[in-house]
Amino acid sequence: MNTNLKLSLVAICSAALTAGVLLSLPAEHTMPSNDKTSSKKEPLYWVAPMDSNYRRDEPGLSPMGMDLVPVYEESDSGENEGPGSVKISPTVINNLGVRTAPVEFAALENEVNTVGYVQYNQDQLIHIHPRVEGWVETLYVKAAGDQVKQDEPLYTLYSPQLVNAQEEFVLALKRNNPVLIRAAKARLKSLNVSEGFISRLQKSQQVLQNITFYSRQGGVVDELNIREGFYVKPDTSMMSIAQLDEVWVEAEVFERQAELIRVGLPVTMTLDYLSGQRWQGQVDYIYPTLDAKNRTLRVRLRFDNQGHQLKPNMFAQVSIHSQVAEKQLIVPKEAVIRTGSQNRVVVALGDGRFKSVEVTLGRSDATHTEILSGVMAEDEVVTSAQFLIDSESSKSSDFKRMQAPSHSTMAMSDSDPSMATVNGVINSIDPSTRVMNISREAIEKWGRGPATMDFVLAKNVTIEAFKLNDEVTFTFSIEQGEFVIHTMTSVHAMHSQHE
Repeated sequence: MNTNLKLSLVAICSAALTAGVLLSLPAEHTMPSNDKTSSKKEPLYWVAPMDSNYRRDEPGLSPMGMDLVPVYEESDSGENEGPGSVKISPTVINNLGVRTAPVEFAALENEVNTVGYVQYNQDQLIHIHPRVEGWVETLYVKAAGDQVKQDEPLYTLYSPQLVNAQEEFVLALKRNNPVLIRAAKARLKSLNVSEGFISRLQKSQQVLQNITFYSRQGGVVDELNIREGFYVKPDTSMMSIAQLDEVWVEAEVFERQAELIRVGLPVTMTLDYLSGQRWQGQVDYIYPTLDAKNRTLRVRLRFDNQGHQLKPNMFAQVSIHSQVAEKQLIVPKEAVIRTGSQNRVVVALGDGRFKSVEVTLGRSDATHTEILSGVMAEDEVVTSAQFLIDSESSKSSDFKRMQAPSHSTMAMSDSDPSMATVNGVINSIDPSTRVMNISREAIEKWGRGPATMDFVLAKNVTIEAFKLNDEVTFTFSIEQGEFVIHTMTSVHAMHSQHE
């Protein structure tokens, strides 16, 4: 390794570790200041940029020859920010590339994307077996994959049992004994002899040595296990005939997605060899057990295939369109920090302050993760450089929200931290869903500014008592990601009561 390369690596490491040191320092100490008050502060100690354990009581150089960084006492403003709160200067935020995204109250994507393989429709697959022992004299089907039509000849069989059964039937006809005729005819039918052959035999009364058997349905020959001259028995699987007008697709979904799958859901399928084309089908069957090895659930899909473009064993990409999920609090997947003991996100508190909080995760789709508890709508979470911030915040964090109400609804007064009482104006009313869109005032005790959002009315609130543009005072709480109004009074009604 040449000298220039070594110097470049040292510079890169120095910049990264310097950012980590700056992250742990208060904002007012990361950049030079012209304020006279801050200039009078004395550093507590000096620390090496690349080794926080290397401390000195005076300025100097680190073992790597870098200037020691001064560390000052935390200001009073930082002490009131709560445990785990980290304050970063705008310069460091920009250098680290910190990005944030809002916590949204929305539904996850309602598609389950997976892969599968095209198969024959097993409901339309028949297997051909002889019912007697004999020899295949003539085989009309030459190879697997051949097309056959209904009532088309498949093979001719010589069997001593069939010859004896014909002779018994002819003898019964000559004796004109109805009982023997019925018995002999029933025996021929049991040996899989067709009605047409029995009718011709009854008219001609001539015993044939070889009998031809015909296909019960049209389709393609799937498995051909015999050739001319083969000796066959009743347990011999001679061939299979399948239809291609409709096919199955066997797909697998993850265990966590199993609850989204229902019989009858629409499915869209694409194949690589026919790019640009889409097939529409539906979920036909959900298998009752999971695969023990890969923990997946098998799902059977059904598709029309009138053009016979879909062929068995083709690889397919499928999208199962599940039912629209209920709206929940969601965050981008990259914002979640997963550890062995808990899941966390870094919440941006504003003014360069951040804090790690513990969250409870729900379902996920390709881009977002459902949050069951830990954050609220309109919160800002860090989606880039959150691991560096979390490492500093977790040193002293209690991993609890600051200024967050609980979800208890036992008390209905505004003194309850789980409740908030505010004034607002009704923008819209949906009687079918009991949802009102209200522009509310700020909520000081939660640190929330004015906002316009949807509220769900509790069962005890009479929706007919209110109309559009009404000024109201209401008390609400947050339950499972929804804003639920428990009491509501019109401002006009309040004035009337006072008069």
